[in-house]
Amino acid sequence: MKTAVALIATLVGLALLLIGFLGSTYVVNETDQVILTQFGDPVGGPVTNAGLHFKTPFIQDVNRIEKRALEWDGRPTEMPTKDKTYIITDMVGRWRIKDPKQFFLRLRDERSAHSRLDDILGSETRSSVAKHELIEIVRTAKDRKPAADEALEAAGGRVGQLYPIHIGRTKVEEEIFTNSAPKLVDFGIELLDVRFMRINYNPSVQQRIHERMISERQQIAERFRSEGAGEAAKILGKKQKDLQEIESESYRKVQEIRGAADAKAAEIFTRAYNQSPEAADFYGFVKTLETYQKMLGKDTTLILTTDSDLFRHLKQITPKAK
Repeated sequence: MKTAVALIATLVGLALLLIGFLGSTYVVNETDQVILTQFGDPVGGPVTNAGLHFKTPFIQDVNRIEKRALEWDGRPTEMPTKDKTYIITDMVGRWRIKDPKQFFLRLRDERSAHSRLDDILGSETRSSVAKHELIEIVRTAKDRKPAADEALEAAGGRVGQLYPIHIGRTKVEEEIFTNSAPKLVDFGIELLDVRFMRINYNPSVQQRIHERMISERQQIAERFRSEGAGEAAKILGKKQKDLQEIESESYRKVQEIRGAADAKAAEIFTRAYNQSPEAADFYGFVKTLETYQKMLGKDTTLILTTDSDLFRHLKQITPKAK
């Protein structure tokens, strides 16, 4: 009986020693840093060295805080630029807990830290965006040469040309970082980086941009139509000129051929009818008959004097004696 009681007492004692040992030790990982609290208040400085550490059992609690760099993903927020263009910005950033004790006293956990980051970085983002033109937020570097569309360059004027920038998106991001980092030091947070992840236009702004793009393309199309109409007019004018030249040359050749033919015919008639006086008289008689045929029709009324030369063949049809 005494042996059993002694065994039980020994086991209870060993269990209490084990519980006391486990309650007085804790392990710090490579990615953690620990703040010990006693009745809710921090005790001592942060424990950052990895390994086995000791604490007062039962009255001290272990609060683990992340040592690695953390990510902040801001909520998409609509805000105006300096030129009153509304855009929707989506920011991302990286941060880490540099002063664990200060972080624990002010924020306690990462959830509260993200809320504070939303407030500070969101406010500084709105402030910086409001101080700059839209082109400064969208484009990255002022010395960047954009790809040019030959059709847009040939259109002339401001069509398709980008406005010059003086700062660029990278400088705006640096401005947000510079203004935000000091405000986070009081919370034990070190801001590592902040960037624009996405920039979208407000739906109404998108509609205006689409209308502007359509207008620019219509200007280019109108220029092409105008150039095409000019070229068509030149082609038609040249065609008309060539036709006139061809018709004029053809008419000249036709007249030359007709003139040569008439001269040849007259020469033949002259040789044929000038061989004798009788031939000449016959030629005159034939031509007179042809004249009668042309001028006298079925309903023609002709009044001539008796001494008219045209009437001579009607007065005498008896041939002269040889």
